[in-house]
Amino acid sequence: MDIQPEMASEYFNYLQPKTKLENGVILSQSGSSSEALWCTDLFQKYTAITNYPENTLSTNPNVAQKINLLAGDEQYSSSKTYINTLLALFKGFDMDCQNAVDILFKNIPKYEQLGERMASEVFQLISTKKIHGIYIIGSGPNIATAFQSALIMCEITKLCFNGMAMAQYDHGPKETAANSIVIQIIAKGKSYERSQKLTEIIKNSGAHVITVEEPEVAENFSVIHNMVPFNYMAYYLAEKLNITETFVVGGKVTEVF
Repeated sequence: MDIQPEMASEYFNYLQPKTKLENGVILSQSGSSSEALWCTDLFQKYTAITNYPENTLSTNPNVAQKINLLAGDEQYSSSKTYINTLLALFKGFDMDCQNAVDILFKNIPKYEQLGERMASEVFQLISTKKIHGIYIIGSGPNIATAFQSALIMCEITKLCFNGMAMAQYDHGPKETAANSIVIQIIAKGKSYERSQKLTEIIKNSGAHVITVEEPEVAENFSVIHNMVPFNYMAYYLAEKLNITETFVVGGKVTEVF
């Protein structure tokens, strides 16, 4: 199916069609982010996917259906909502992810251990060396994992994490390898061998490389698992940095006036 995912703000400001499209799907954790609400008038009808179905996104007159993500209250970064959004989308496309969910539950202790270990390693590096860049990179479906991981790490730790596609990093930012930290999200797909070679190259050039991988699942489903260690990493690294507040510069819900 021809499905085009877009950021709500960019779709509204630069890509909106001349006439209303028949159907759309609008995702918003809060159901009240300004950019998501701007887009509601661009479709004849739309499906609202949100953690708060009582909010405006789900109560507009042209809502065809609303999907409650059931993630519960998010006091900090939207970690639970992100995983539940993935599960809702898999279910919406009739993809059976029960085995992946079972593996997720089974391996939660392993993911927490990995997250705590990554936090300790990064903390040790930034405390003892002059680190000039921290990257999180992934390929295919895990490009989204890299973006989401970087977002949460920035929100929680106040450090600058750069999320990008592995190929994008390979096309230039790898020149910053010396004295940088690169966290590679790996899955056995078309870019697997390339990621292995890139690891070797940037390690030899002075990068500190950490890898995240769930070998028990197919690449498409790995997005469910590869995100979780970063949630734990954010918590443990913030603890080491003595950071107690998540949203200091702005509120949790992005409202544009």
